[in-house]
Amino acid sequence: MGSIITPVVLVVLIGLVLAVILTVAAKIFFVPVDETVARLRAELPGANCGACGFAGCDDYANALGADHTMSTAMCPVGGAEVAAKLAEVLGVEAETAEPKVAAVLCNGNCDACGQIYEWDTIKTCKAAKMFYDGMNACHYGCIGLGDCASVCQYNAIQVCNGVAVVDRESCVACGMCAKACPHGIIELLPKKNLVTVQCSSKAKGAATRKVCTNGCIGCMKCQKVCKFEAITVENNLAKIDPEKCKNCGLCAKECPTGAIINMRVRKPVAKPAAPKAEAPAEA
Repeated sequence: MGSIITPVVLVVLIGLVLAVILTVAAKIFFVPVDETVARLRAELPGANCGACGFAGCDDYANALGADHTMSTAMCPVGGAEVAAKLAEVLGVEAETAEPKVAAVLCNGNCDACGQIYEWDTIKTCKAAKMFYDGMNACHYGCIGLGDCASVCQYNAIQVCNGVAVVDRESCVACGMCAKACPHGIIELLPKKNLVTVQCSSKAKGAATRKVCTNGCIGCMKCQKVCKFEAITVENNLAKIDPEKCKNCGLCAKECPTGAIINMRVRKPVAKPAAPKAEAPAEA
């Protein structure tokens, strides 16, 4: 009987000693929790995308807790609603952030851009980038293997006809797709801007024409027609200044290759009513 009780007592004593040690250690190494930071973190969406400029939601919450003058509108995923809640926790005035959306600066789909070879073994854009910049004839455009779509948590981007396409309504501008793109052709642009240059080629016009019928050829027609000096051509590629652009769409009309896309919804023009037939004169 004693041979059983002795080990049990020893185990109990060891457990008590370890409990005392852990309790003392917890008191010594206790790190006080900032309740404000905890409340801020609870309001953030938890995407940890880094689009706010910080390593994640925890890092952003800590920064806000340390500096109450920092903008509460830096989370594109949460948008204005989260910005208002963060401001409420800090007791400051809520700021408004301009909504943004991801834009794929390429329209080199399978119909416009040819392939120089095919493969079955390479399944990611990152891998294809290391192998002659991908299989497409244009080495500036979308590789089309969907690295961007695989990292999107909101199902807002998918590959259609060989090129990535963004669903503007589902996109929250977290920037994960932009980080995943090995060619760096995905940018976050103001959502209010509906006219974009969907091309990233810096090749000369003649070279671009050979590989993609939808590519920008740097002809400068768009720059000349713009009344707001919002578009310039540098390195054979047109660029639109989102601050100056008024979405007039004149550059898109002038572009000979269709590299500039106008997403503005046109209002239907009402047709004039047909004139009423005159009643026949009475005899």
